[in-house]
Amino acid sequence: METRIDVAGAPRAKMNKKLSEGNLLLLLAVPSVLFVFVFSYVPLAGWIYAFLDYTPGIPLSKDSFVGTKYFTMMFDSDWSQVSLVLRNTLVLSFMGLLITPLPVAFAILLNEVAHPFFRKFVQTVTTLPNFISWIIVYGLFFSLFSMEGMLNSLFVKLGIFDEAQNILGNESIAWFLQTGLGVWKTVGWGAIIYLAAIASIDQELYDAAKVDGAGRWNCIRHITVPSILTTYFVMLLLSISGILSNGFEQFYVFNNSLVAGKLEVLDLYVYNMGIVYGQYSYSIAIGIWKTFISILLLMTANQISKKSGESIFSRQRQYIPHAGGLNYVQ
Repeated sequence: METRIDVAGAPRAKMNKKLSEGNLLLLLAVPSVLFVFVFSYVPLAGWIYAFLDYTPGIPLSKDSFVGTKYFTMMFDSDWSQVSLVLRNTLVLSFMGLLITPLPVAFAILLNEVAHPFFRKFVQTVTTLPNFISWIIVYGLFFSLFSMEGMLNSLFVKLGIFDEAQNILGNESIAWFLQTGLGVWKTVGWGAIIYLAAIASIDQELYDAAKVDGAGRWNCIRHITVPSILTTYFVMLLLSISGILSNGFEQFYVFNNSLVAGKLEVLDLYVYNMGIVYGQYSYSIAIGIWKTFISILLLMTANQISKKSGESIFSRQRQYIPHAGGLNYVQ
């Protein structure tokens, strides 16, 4: 009895299997797409209120349309307050950009730890703060650094402070304190991306460098850093595009009357105008203006990344061992 093998059917069955797997992945992505659509795109319909004189409880009429009144208000009567908010937002964002190399350095140092248990322990401990709510962080720091906090009382008893210091209400250190809190909360989480980039580096490069006599420092300088530079610039450009969105929760919980002049950022200002003072149309107008500026920054960052593609993103370095030491060719 002759047995026939369907040679053409094998590729077809393989293709059908890939299509079914792809459809399954699409179904898994549906909840995320719906979430983004409901919470990010549906609210855009409320932008119409930025062009209306809207007051809660009062029905809209033909005379409610005010055009760009609330957009011009930002740069006219309220410019003194808006400029102060923009100053706080930009200063805190630029301070955040200055510390972007810290997760890179931390990832490199963590990768050099030889003991796997200690490396995993440090990574877990430093990543954990990212999942702690800012309310809990504020409660912790309030119990430590308030006028009657544990550390304040301890420093006074030890004679380090003559009297208790109001650290959370000190306007002169407010920017530095919030930046330090941001480092503590995000450096471990941010290092995960760079650890993944380091793990993707070809280990033969390190082996060739060690055979050529390179130590740890030379391996880091000539192999690790150039290999993860692309990832760093991508994350840096994304941070630049979101320079006007430096968070709400952190500054909301740490804000008080003593440091309000330094911690009222744009997101917090929009919240205060809309929710606290009930100026919904004005707050929506500020939000629209912020959105378009962020889109402009994102497009600018994208153009910068394209123009620098040949010099940064598309250039690859190859290690060539030779008697004299490390050498790279383009």
